[in-house]
Amino acid sequence: MKIDRFYRNSLILILSNVFTGVIAFAFSIVLSRELGTEGLGLYGLVMPVYSLVLCLVSDGLVTALSRNTAVFHSKKDFKNLVRTVSTVFYIILMWAAFVGLVFFTGSSFIGRHLIKDIRSSPALKALTPALIFVPLSAIMKGFFYGIGKFRIPAFIDIAEKSIRIVVLLSIMALLPHSTIGSTVAAACSALAMGELLSFIILYSAYKIHKKRFPKSSFRAQNRLQLLANVLVISIPLCIEGVLSSILSTASSLILPRRLVSSGLPYSTALSLIGKFSGMSLTITTFPLIIISSVMTVTVPDLTVSVSRKDYWALERRIVQVLKIASVVGISSLVVDMCIPDTLGKIFYNRKDLAGFIRFAAIPSFISYLSLPTLGILNGLGKQNVLLRNSLITSIQDVVLIYILTGIPSINIYGYGITLIISSLTLLILNFHEIRKNCDIKVSISGIVIYALIGILAFMIIRFIDDMMPETLPVLKALVIVPVAFFTVFTLSKYSGERPFRQA
Repeated sequence: MKIDRFYRNSLILILSNVFTGVIAFAFSIVLSRELGTEGLGLYGLVMPVYSLVLCLVSDGLVTALSRNTAVFHSKKDFKNLVRTVSTVFYIILMWAAFVGLVFFTGSSFIGRHLIKDIRSSPALKALTPALIFVPLSAIMKGFFYGIGKFRIPAFIDIAEKSIRIVVLLSIMALLPHSTIGSTVAAACSALAMGELLSFIILYSAYKIHKKRFPKSSFRAQNRLQLLANVLVISIPLCIEGVLSSILSTASSLILPRRLVSSGLPYSTALSLIGKFSGMSLTITTFPLIIISSVMTVTVPDLTVSVSRKDYWALERRIVQVLKIASVVGISSLVVDMCIPDTLGKIFYNRKDLAGFIRFAAIPSFISYLSLPTLGILNGLGKQNVLLRNSLITSIQDVVLIYILTGIPSINIYGYGITLIISSLTLLILNFHEIRKNCDIKVSISGIVIYALIGILAFMIIRFIDDMMPETLPVLKALVIVPVAFFTVFTLSKYSGERPFRQA
């Protein structure tokens, strides 16, 4: 029943996240058409700054709350479960309000002196409310994930992503001749309003579910101790997120300057960033929704196994997750390599993205394998290791971007090469740590079998691609994508081998 529940919850999140991902994808398409490549490039400079500040108030909360509430829920200690949520809620509310005020006040300085594009200032101000709503929503999501109610945050995410598109289109209709700066600010306003809606519904659902808990006979623990139990998990993750975001933001701000130093005009540099990062990487990383959904379920599941000292179940779950990641990664790589022209036409109505998509598919494939290791280490309680490894790869990012993107013959592809190296480094470091704590083996024969499966799937998809007319790109994608995933899944299921296995 435990395994059935794990896959059922994973499937719920996958389906809902695919739906929300489609909506988010639609948002990015609308955004790209309203902003153009230069506006999308400016949006790509604003969001890392926002993400950096967001890390200060929200990073680690979902994981910390889900782990703590999962343990309390497994013991039926509902009194301390609710007590934990309420304590963290009010502390984070005060902290987020303070950070939001500072961010709003300094938005003009940030736009002028850090981003060095004053057009970004209105967008930064528009994002300020989200700095309060996102961390509070993270607390609510951690609560629901911990008690195993995955459908509630899943459905709420659908509503939140939908409202973004409605708000964006409404503002665009009211501002038909808006500037790039105001259009980017409109997109950020849509994001903030979506987060507000998400928080209101999540908090209402939390109040309802809290009343349904039976009375608990457990003694109420000290609130400071409950807060400390959460912070001991969230603070290392927050530090890791902040440091990684600082370096990621530095990379994002360095990128256009290094492209300019390689001889490109500033507007051309922003356009290249928009094509590669804003469009191509968005396409190639879309199936990461599946992996992140599985990891959301995996973290509390591994936490409970660790608390019960059930190491056999722990290792079995890790192997299952890594197999899922391998199958999704290979399937995505096959699709991206076979029909990049079709994907570019469908999603962005552009014919100049094929080379970018093929190149972006390589670092994306490695990310499919490295992302699960982050969740696994979280479930094992190795937040300090995550901090160290993420810091190493983030520093590596800054150095490589500075060196590679300044080379005229490489320019934007230097960013892709950086992603390949850093993703591979993170995968190696994290998997080494996992093997120190769990008896997981790498199967060379399994790797060879999966590589052959990928090659066979590639040949099948290329045959289908050649048989179908170019004039029907949507139909081609609707046929090829399911066939690719089904082929890789079926062949891997009956191959009898897998890249990772229990000792």
